[in-house]
Amino acid sequence: MADYTDIIRRLFGNGIRIAGIRPVFGGDINRAYRMSLSDGSCVFLKENSRENIGFFEAERKGLAAIRQTGAIQVPKVWEAGILGDRSYLLMEYLEAAPAKKDSWERFGRQLAGMHRADPSEWTGGGRYGFPEDNYIGSGIQKNDIRERWIDFFRECRLEVQFRQAQAYFDASDRKAIGYLMDHLDRYLTEPSRSSLLHGDLWSGNFVTGPDGCAWLIDPAAYVGHSEADLAMTELFGGYAPAFYDSYREAYEILPGYADRRELYNLYHLLNHLNLFGRSYYGPVMRTVRRYAAASG
Repeated sequence: MADYTDIIRRLFGNGIRIAGIRPVFGGDINRAYRMSLSDGSCVFLKENSRENIGFFEAERKGLAAIRQTGAIQVPKVWEAGILGDRSYLLMEYLEAAPAKKDSWERFGRQLAGMHRADPSEWTGGGRYGFPEDNYIGSGIQKNDIRERWIDFFRECRLEVQFRQAQAYFDASDRKAIGYLMDHLDRYLTEPSRSSLLHGDLWSGNFVTGPDGCAWLIDPAAYVGHSEADLAMTELFGGYAPAFYDSYREAYEILPGYADRRELYNLYHLLNHLNLFGRSYYGPVMRTVRRYAAASG
């Protein structure tokens, strides 16, 4: 374990020392720890190898972007840096409180508020992407700026993942993939406004914080169509119905969203195929052939 004594003193004052450190389990990319300080507070520490500082810089920037919307809580980041042979991220440790009775309703309204916030600071008016590439899991997420959402989703989301996964596909697969990619405009719609997205909003990437409400963690932030965030919430089981009801009351979901949802989630299935292997080939190609067949 690296010695963070000097860093903690610099951040929190000369009188503060590290009282204890214990592992926190649950993630599969970084090592994580709960660091207790002598004043009774706690800090959340993430570590990775020195060359993977990019993970933490991207997380810091994504959390800062979400915080700036003022719509939903995210943990405060104290510092990302390098110490010896490792990179680190020091951030607020969230002591979970019992969830409030209306926490799901609040979460839906808060996410809608984030999607309503003006994202032009990151891409310029009405455009899609993010100032820098970041990560989706441990994979690179390409964020080149595009004028049209469908172009962005085709070129910076699906094409990148299909190219990485090309060894899994035979000639029949490639024909279906090509047909789908050439006809995305038949299925996806251009939004009336662009939105800042969390980017990886499965159920493991929000927690109940000290206020009893949802806090967002581990973003893969970019500016896109709000539907892409909403679709990701439904990929691995979905949230409580109250979340979706309150979201719909606060932010319009365009007709046909249910028909577009699986196409948005194809990006995440492809990423899982590239990260975790062939078990995701079947779900990927079922989705591709569903849309390709309907396109014909």
